[in-house]
Amino acid sequence: MITNIRSFRTSGRRAAIIVLASTFACGSSWAQQPTPVPKPRPPATSTPIQITPPVAASPAVNAINRSATPAKVATVDAATAIQKANAFLNATSVTTANFVQLGADGRRAEGKLYLQKPGRVRFDYQPPATLQIISDGSSVAIRDKKLQTQDLYFVAQTPLKFLLKAKIDLASDLKIIEVKSNEQSVSILVEDKATFGGTSRIRLVFDPVHFELKQWTVTDPQGFDTLVSLFDIDTKTPPDPSLFVINYERVKD
Repeated sequence: MITNIRSFRTSGRRAAIIVLASTFACGSSWAQQPTPVPKPRPPATSTPIQITPPVAASPAVNAINRSATPAKVATVDAATAIQKANAFLNATSVTTANFVQLGADGRRAEGKLYLQKPGRVRFDYQPPATLQIISDGSSVAIRDKKLQTQDLYFVAQTPLKFLLKAKIDLASDLKIIEVKSNEQSVSILVEDKATFGGTSRIRLVFDPVHFELKQWTVTDPQGFDTLVSLFDIDTKTPPDPSLFVINYERVKD
């Protein structure tokens, strides 16, 4: 099957390239029952927060204050949370993890995630899902093994820059909308206007003790949410480089 080259014109379920492993599985051919029509969530009402900088304000904090409108401070530790998030994302160059994905229609999918910065990631879905998503650093291939199709997108069209870039500053590269923290988690809501189809919002959820990324929720331009949770995370063992090879001629079995 010859690969279909997609950029900014597409249709159907692949129109929502909101995340490398996202709504594709929830609307793919693995479903045995008719797919219910999900209802988009209402637009988020959170306003950008003003973060009180420490005595020596960092460039990240200054960037947040420049882009934020005056509002109630969500947490006194917001600046520290962003700095720790940047530190974790920039220090983590390889990741292997199991994931559970929940789509806007309530469908659940599971699989394995492999990541090698910069730009390379792979999502292998467990049956009955038939999808496989691979990024080789320049393109993202969405493969359906049952339908024997493969569509390509530019990496820059995805909102998961925090996973793929070698170095990222959340405050400079994205817009900080909200920071929340409690004893169970720290969440950072960011907005990305440079994604496929328009503006997306991504909520990153970190473990408050070790500040590892445990979960994210992407809200696409149409208001649909896709939640991905990570388990059994290994940030030490490099994945096999062959996992990130895209066959640009045809789909392999």
